Amino acid sequence: MAAILPDSDSEDELPPAWEERTTSDGSVYYVNHSTHGTQWTHPRTGKKKMVSGELPFGWEKSISEDGKIFYVDHINRRTTYTDPRLAFATEEKEHPHDFRQRFDGSTTALQILHGRDLTGKVAIVTGANTGIGYETARSLAFHGCTVIFACRDVDKAQDAIEKIKVDRPHAKCSVLELNLNSLLSVKTFATTFKIQHRKLDMLVLNAGIFGLPFTLTPDGYETTFQVNHLSHFYLTLLLEPTLSAGSRVVVVSSESHRFSNITGSSISQSTLSPNSANQYWSMMAYNNSKLCNILFATELARRWESKEICVNSLHPGNMVSTDLSRYWWFYRLLFAFVRPFTKSLQQAAATSVYCATAIDLENVSGLYFNNCCRCEPSAPSQDPDLSRVLWELSEQMIENVMGKGAFTIIQEQEEK
Repeated sequence: MAAILPDSDSEDELPPAWEERTTSDGSVYYVNHSTHGTQWTHPRTGKKKMVSGELPFGWEKSISEDGKIFYVDHINRRTTYTDPRLAFATEEKEHPHDFRQRFDGSTTALQILHGRDLTGKVAIVTGANTGIGYETARSLAFHGCTVIFACRDVDKAQDAIEKIKVDRPHAKCSVLELNLNSLLSVKTFATTFKIQHRKLDMLVLNAGIFGLPFTLTPDGYETTFQVNHLSHFYLTLLLEPTLSAGSRVVVVSSESHRFSNITGSSISQSTLSPNSANQYWSMMAYNNSKLCNILFATELARRWESKEICVNSLHPGNMVSTDLSRYWWFYRLLFAFVRPFTKSLQQAAATSVYCATAIDLENVSGLYFNNCCRCEPSAPSQDPDLSRVLWELSEQMIENVMGKGAFTIIQEQEEK
């Protein structure tokens, strides 16, 4: 049995004379050059580790004539006996939700992805032309992922892609128009995506609005509610056929969900989507929509558990400097004032990228994250009855506009 040594500044730091190596099946073992002994458990933590996934771009695994595994870095023209994936080795878990925090609020999205190769993966990021969505999409594209910019303004989205291609000329990015004000636009987007792509690995529901004066969408629903929740709900269900075991749905919520006034006794179509300015306050509309995000993610995780599709929600950061505050001068002034004290856009995108890609989160679903770490959401957001009622109301509101075949039209078209 491994001796558990005293803690250091980093539990993962190996003591002097120790080295990590991997077997052909990805198991990590430890070599003590002083004693010439080996063991399967980390000499400090006593835990076993595994490496998984593809080698980083440009790397190749080879076997020497004497049977030893070594790795070739074709880009830098060097060889090593150290598996480059060791930096991302994960501990074997007794429980799927048993994982330690490796990142924090200062971590950037690109740091989350350091050494990762996402070639062959396909992601949709809503609201990807600006702010946190742009940094999320850019970070994924930088690491080889095919990224679909789901945006209302196609020209702005194309401009955002051109900025990415200045640094990564071969980045695989494209635009599909998605206007979350319109359920018909959502259906058209999902249908088009399904025709163009066979699979979806990551669905990042990032787009959102805040501080909007009272308005109704062409579908007759309050705009903040429809854009932040209802259209994303509809989009996810329409895209279900393209998702499979291992795919991830990432729902960007906010700590503002803690200040929602929705309860089990008050929830109704009129409280979710008020039909007059007399019943409306922009801040509360936003808080309520963010609670809906978590309720939706939690219920979706429960319903899709057997499909092994992972669904998690998150808070990106407090008052991050984005276009979110564009609808009222007071909010613009307030966001500008606190800008030096809040996260950068790259830091704000980190938790979205972590939930979408982290190996630690394989088979982890139904949780809420902040600063790349699991945290406890509000009590109402964990109410299964409230999430069920929201789901049923959301379905009913969509069918009121799109008809009884709202959720099956894609399958019907495919059968034809």
